[in-house]
Amino acid sequence: MSATLNEQELLSFIADHTKLDPKQIALVLKHEEAFIKKAEENTKGEVDIDSDELIDYILGRPDVKLTELDVDNILEAEMSYLMKNGFAGYAD
Repeated sequence: MSATLNEQELLSFIADHTKLDPKQIALVLKHEEAFIKKAEENTKGEVDIDSDELIDYILGRPDVKLTELDVDNILEAEMSYLMKNGFAGYAD
């Protein structure tokens, strides 16, 4: 398990799993990061992200030329990578 996130490894992992253009994947991840940075933290310092709102936000960016299913698949592959490498988990 890595101590820091390897962004190139993450991008390769997602591209291998989704078969989508790495440039579009990177764009989705950039917009996801912007969305998360705008989200408010709860009292525990955690951010609760609604996946439907996130997908709608990403699809609303004029430079994203993917389908809703493509964006969802990118985010699912990202979560798989993050969970596999101990960076994230789902809240109960």
